[in-house]
Amino acid sequence: MTNTEPRRRNRRGEGGKLREEIIAAAVALLDEGGDERAVTLRSVARKAGIAAPSIYAHFADQPSIMLAVVQQEMDRLAATLREADENAGTDPRQRLFAVCNAYLDVARAHPQRYRIMFGGLWTPSVDDTSISDADLESLGAEALTLLADVLGACVEAGIAHGSDDLYGDAVALWLGLHGLAHQRAVVRKMPGPADVGDRLIRALAHLR
Repeated sequence: MTNTEPRRRNRRGEGGKLREEIIAAAVALLDEGGDERAVTLRSVARKAGIAAPSIYAHFADQPSIMLAVVQQEMDRLAATLREADENAGTDPRQRLFAVCNAYLDVARAHPQRYRIMFGGLWTPSVDDTSISDADLESLGAEALTLLADVLGACVEAGIAHGSDDLYGDAVALWLGLHGLAHQRAVVRKMPGPADVGDRLIRALAHLR
């Protein structure tokens, strides 16, 4: 629903609050069933209850708003995975399944946000916007590191076959999880057994 309430102007020093409100407005537009095409400077300003030119003090263009949304959601993903790991105890197998299933749960709970976390129509040519290659390359690094940690713990415990490239193995596991998450999002009924997620994790982690 469009925000029609007049917005109280932020006091001096509250610019960070306005930035957060702009990001929240963009997320709300995504959650309402739209995609990144619904996130324009004008629609974000309307949702946040501000004048469109006010956005330029914090974001150079629409892709930079989307980048901030993705960075926020990646941080939330990492925090969710970290919490799942901490709650799983010390058993490496339980830690692995807890982290991987938490990843799949995030994708299921927020499909619109999840989709734009990994590209989509918003992803610009770096020549056309303020976004740099470094901005894009850093996305998801914390979550991937955690995935590599729990996978490495399984290898050290002797319950998974190791290789000389733990990072590459973690990337392969992530891509498998991503493929399953995407498939669940785009089909009405998933083919295969109900435990396909656990089978995927076991196979890609090379569990004994």
